[in-house]
Amino acid sequence: QVQLVESGGGLVQAGGSLRLSCAASGRTFSTYHMGWFRQAPGKEREFVAAIHWSVGTTYYADSVKGRFTISRDNAKNTVYLQMNSLKPDDTAVYYCAADKLWTTMTRGNVGVIDYWGKGTLVTVSS
Repeated sequence: QVQLVESGGGLVQAGGSLRLSCAASGRTFSTYHMGWFRQAPGKEREFVAAIHWSVGTTYYADSVKGRFTISRDNAKNTVYLQMNSLKPDDTAVYYCAADKLWTTMTRGNVGVIDYWGKGTLVTVSS
């Protein structure tokens, strides 16, 4: 069992930065691939970024590539999402996710993700 709690959301002006954190509980956290998804009002939840549990490989949606960076600290059971050069289109609720399968995470198969956090709201003003 893995429980995920996000933090770090808030209101920021376009061009600004935020860092989201996801604290995980559970002894097997380090064996799960971790990811971030987001859901804007009236839209479906979409994949943002993922990080492999062992080799640290990262993968990003094209819309955030070069602006967002995902990282993890297995000793602290925490995954981060550093978001730079934020745009109004980045406004959404951001969810932390954990899954045993790399392809499930990177393909954004939201219906079969093992664990979700409750989300944290990011609002980017123009």
